[in-house]
Amino acid sequence: MLLGLAAGLVGVLALMRKRSLMADTLSHASLPGIALAFILATTLGVNAKSLPLLMTGAAITGVLGVLAVQWLKTRTRLKEDACLGAILSTFFGFGIVLLSIVQTMRAGNAAGLPRFIYGQTAAMLPADAILMSAIAGLSIVAVLLLSKEFAVVAFDDEFSLVQGWPVSRLDLAMMALIVLVTVSGLQAVGLILVVAMLIIPPVAARFWTDRLWLLFVLAACFGTLSGYLGSSISALFPGKPAGSVIVLTSGVLFLVSMIAAPRRGVVAGLVRRIRLRLRFEVDHVCEAAYERSLESDRPVLTHATLQDLTKTRGLDPFTRAAVATALRTRHYVRSTPAGLEPTPAALARGARVYRNHRLWEQYLITHADIAPSHVDWSVDQVEHVLSADLIRQLEDALGQDGIDLRTPTPTIGAAP
Repeated sequence: MLLGLAAGLVGVLALMRKRSLMADTLSHASLPGIALAFILATTLGVNAKSLPLLMTGAAITGVLGVLAVQWLKTRTRLKEDACLGAILSTFFGFGIVLLSIVQTMRAGNAAGLPRFIYGQTAAMLPADAILMSAIAGLSIVAVLLLSKEFAVVAFDDEFSLVQGWPVSRLDLAMMALIVLVTVSGLQAVGLILVVAMLIIPPVAARFWTDRLWLLFVLAACFGTLSGYLGSSISALFPGKPAGSVIVLTSGVLFLVSMIAAPRRGVVAGLVRRIRLRLRFEVDHVCEAAYERSLESDRPVLTHATLQDLTKTRGLDPFTRAAVATALRTRHYVRSTPAGLEPTPAALARGARVYRNHRLWEQYLITHADIAPSHVDWSVDQVEHVLSADLIRQLEDALGQDGIDLRTPTPTIGAAP
């Protein structure tokens, strides 16, 4: 749980600094350090199973991997993803080769180094758990004390540098925290999955909020909850690796957040798109009714007109039924034997859309030098979302060209 809490907090820093994948490189680059530390300790005759020794080796090669990525980024024309992929795979491959050497040593299998790849929480000793808890606790305290400074650097490092902030030192401290949390989680969840503990809780929390302090809180809660539920589930079902179950639990939290978050979730986004499409289609029906009112004192949208509008707008039966329901519930139309008779409210809405259409159309023709035959489609996309301030600016701009569209709209003679 403490590791999940620390990973959630530090992961927010990595997310804001756009260095989430850097943690992946760091974790993979730690494997040769673990193997080298073991080989060196065995050669020198010291305790090769010492977790602090193995974690120190992991931290050293992990940092070397990160520095190698930074060097490639600044000294070559390679993109960051290519640099990450090259360094990650090279260090990991080197670590596998070293592990094969370790396996041939007499103490290799006894040390259980392969457990650092996939993690083995059950193999942890009480002293190992205390050490990792201390590292995680240190990371939590550092994040809480320096959260404001980290946030300033993460959002705009160039502005922070101009303002006199020690950007390099804060950046180094941020990277050190990522190294600490990554190394402390190696034995629990493994170097392949530890990056998930840093990335998934903050990303899941990002669906729920735009506020930084709440992002820290939610990421910490998601990380802690993943650790608690994953450990509990693993204990209830023997034989299931705790590290993998913890990461799987955090993945479930991410999936729930992605689907159900009130603003950024998939469901909320789908509802917004449906409502926006419905609003546009209602606008088009009202605009068509208003255009009819310019030709007749008692406009009626006949069945043929509605069929043409459906075909032109590409409405499927579901959308057409939804538009019809919206028009009736908002009292925009009344059914007649000839078709739909618009109410004054529908004609007023149609007049506004019609006017926006003319304003934007004239502006594109006179100021953007677009041929009149090419503006209709783009105007149809914009006429619904023109703000009052933008409409005023369009009227002023067209007025300077002698085009006055501020005349009153034609009298609407529809029956109340």
